[in-house]
Amino acid sequence: MQKQPTIKEIAKKLNISISTVSRALHDHPSIGLRTKMRVKELARELDYEPNQTAIFFQQGKTFTIGVILPQLSEAFFSAAISGIEDAAAKKNYTVLLGQSHDSEEREKRIVETMKKHRVDGLLISIAKNTENYDHFTNLKKYNIPVVFFDRIPKMESIHYVACNMESGTVQAVSFLLEKGHRVIGMINGPEKLPASIDRLDGYIKALKKHRLKYDPNLIVSSDLTKEGIEEAMRNLLSQRRKPTAIVVFNDYVVLDAIQYARKLKLKINKDITFVSYANLPLSHYTAYPPLASVEQFPYVQGQKATETLLEVLDRKKDEQESNTYYRIILESQLMVNEK
Repeated sequence: MQKQPTIKEIAKKLNISISTVSRALHDHPSIGLRTKMRVKELARELDYEPNQTAIFFQQGKTFTIGVILPQLSEAFFSAAISGIEDAAAKKNYTVLLGQSHDSEEREKRIVETMKKHRVDGLLISIAKNTENYDHFTNLKKYNIPVVFFDRIPKMESIHYVACNMESGTVQAVSFLLEKGHRVIGMINGPEKLPASIDRLDGYIKALKKHRLKYDPNLIVSSDLTKEGIEEAMRNLLSQRRKPTAIVVFNDYVVLDAIQYARKLKLKINKDITFVSYANLPLSHYTAYPPLASVEQFPYVQGQKATETLLEVLDRKKDEQESNTYYRIILESQLMVNEK
């Protein structure tokens, strides 16, 4: 196996110092044009490539960012990754990816692995089961900034990019009320998940806006598994005030809810109407799509989160540790399915 040529070899062949070779390769103004040309010509002949590790050490950066998200198989996170990679590529950053599969323990292990790989910063969408945030706060000791996106932890002093789920829910519930529904259920996510809290706040806000009374029995928290969704549907449909419409946590979850309703011979969007979140492409190809879905702009969230992280990394160290935090909230938009 042929050994990679080094700056030392170039210096020896040209009988000049290693520092002169280094400066010539970096077009330093102190080096004459003739010397630069000789150095670069020999470097090309030898197929010399810069030692990236040495460059990283010199600059104090690896030009690598880590991304931790729940499931890459979900179209939402696939779109977010596209936004992240496109924004990172513009600044010549490499992206390392890890999936938590909605496990807090797995998320902790990936954070530790990313830290050992010396990533410059992290982009994180938290697992639905994460309740302890120590693995995030500990990163401050190592000067590794974090920008959260979509699923944001309930923490003070963090950078984040999110979509306004409260206003999206107001739009969703108002849409159903305008369609004549007066008993509207909600299948929400885990109670402690901030996204679930935002959805509930939006639901209550919409009812107040239309001067309707809030009935807590119409809200069911779920672990978002197929079994959990079926239990939530059983709960809602057994209520004395049976809902004629249900707002569901996302487009994947709504498919399980619709499947359960069909088993009961209910006609979708006639006997029971569904509205969900994310506006994923799959919704437009199913036989029984939700009547509407709240667009959360995953590509833009990923793009904005990356741009924010790179901006934080460009700050000087003392500025990174300042009390200025980026909090970017994109407005959601209810998309009505015309099918």
